[in-house]
Amino acid sequence: MFFNILTTFTEFEGDLLPMRTRKGMSIAKAKGRLRGRAPKLSSPRQAHLLKLHAIGEHTVAELAELAEVSHPTVYRVLKRAQSESSAA
Repeated sequence: MFFNILTTFTEFEGDLLPMRTRKGMSIAKAKGRLRGRAPKLSSPRQAHLLKLHAIGEHTVAELAELAEVSHPTVYRVLKRAQSESSAA
């Protein structure tokens, strides 16, 4: 019976943990302290990458090598720019 009570309290505490995490994150966000992960490329470097891609002389692999990032990072920058231009 004692172990059943301990199990009940443990499950209850486990249910409270995500709720406390969300509350803490919302407080940090309201204070401006929740920023997330820093981008691999700064805005000027992204603009330069987009300019080089628009010229059409470089492949994605070459752009990734020039920017010293992975291929998926280059694709994300291109996709983000395309979605921003189509939304405008």
